[in-house]
Amino acid sequence: MSDSLDRINWPVATRRLSLRRLEVADAQATWDYRKLPEVQRWITSRADDFPQYLEQFMKGKRYSRDVAVQLLDAQGQPQLIGTVMVKVKDGWGQSEIEDAARGVEAEIGWSFNPEYGGLGYATEAVRGVIDLCFGPLGLRRVVAECFAANEPSWRLMERIGMRREGYSKRDALHRGGQWLDGMSYALLAEEWPIRSEA
Repeated sequence: MSDSLDRINWPVATRRLSLRRLEVADAQATWDYRKLPEVQRWITSRADDFPQYLEQFMKGKRYSRDVAVQLLDAQGQPQLIGTVMVKVKDGWGQSEIEDAARGVEAEIGWSFNPEYGGLGYATEAVRGVIDLCFGPLGLRRVVAECFAANEPSWRLMERIGMRREGYSKRDALHRGGQWLDGMSYALLAEEWPIRSEA
């Protein structure tokens, strides 16, 4: 259902950022920060070099469900500073009404260049994406998950008003070899006031 993002009139402006569909041409710009140890520590797929990363990036057109987050640099040129994944998926429904649960929620996730950390850009971008989920995409629910040890991620979820729905003990195997605790958050459309600016 990655083509759900085609229903949005891109690019979308927030107060300081521009959001657009991620493209194949963005592979190098995303690799430039996703290769950093502090970013690779938490993202789903790790790569040793750019060719390996590019293969992961292209597999199943994974990039097509990501929103590119851009900031204008000092020369007025757009600089890609992060991405927000929007994976539209089905909700759960009993068998006789499961069709009504198709494509009604999104799982979101993000990665940002730490060089731009602490300035509120990730918060602004994720708010902007949630506005799109509950606005033009017409979804009813947004969910996000992270390792409990990834404090910046769950702090962001709480900062934007997501509700913690689960805390699981050592249910996720980290690439470092340890089983880590996990956290899950969610938000319903009726809990989210659509903003004119993120």
